Amino acid sequence: MTAYAAVVLAGGAGRRMGGRDKPVLPVGGVPMRERVLTAVADASPRILVGPGPAITGVRLTRETPPGGGPVAAVAAGLALLDPEVPVVALLAADLPLLTRDAVGDLLDHLPGSAALDGACYVDRSGRRQTLCGVWRSPALRAAVDQLTVRRGGEVAGAPLRELLAGLTVREVTWHGAGPEPWFDCDTERDLRRAEEWTR
Repeated sequence: MTAYAAVVLAGGAGRRMGGRDKPVLPVGGVPMRERVLTAVADASPRILVGPGPAITGVRLTRETPPGGGPVAAVAAGLALLDPEVPVVALLAADLPLLTRDAVGDLLDHLPGSAALDGACYVDRSGRRQTLCGVWRSPALRAAVDQLTVRRGGEVAGAPLRELLAGLTVREVTWHGAGPEPWFDCDTERDLRRAEEWTR
């Protein structure tokens, strides 16, 4: 499977970073959001959901309301996808160690049939890394629509686990070389660790 889009969520508040805009913080001299977008350079389209600034070749949008949380961001990203796009990579913008190989591994775990709705990495504790996954666009759209109805037309503030709860997911264990691709940077210490891995 090669045809896919990418939605990168970059609208978090960054509270543990003192309110700084995490995705634009550099790792190895490159902003984290740009590292993530490079890992999905073959996706079409690539959509960044967040405050910007815009990046050449990447569509920029914002969740409603701004800061409305991951489900609102997913809905905003999906709104820019053409209906015929079969698969979307759903990624956090603070994954500086994500690689194209890691994304390709996820795509390989999503077969051509519709038996599965998505595939995401699972860490050693068994926790799903849902913002490091690939999803069938129709299933994700349906989940957003259903959650919108259940919540009376408003998904702002809804947890991502509620959105994805009804989907059939293949859990993928990372066996590739290098650090785990879902490593995210929530603190200064995380940034320093990521810097060490990219040297």
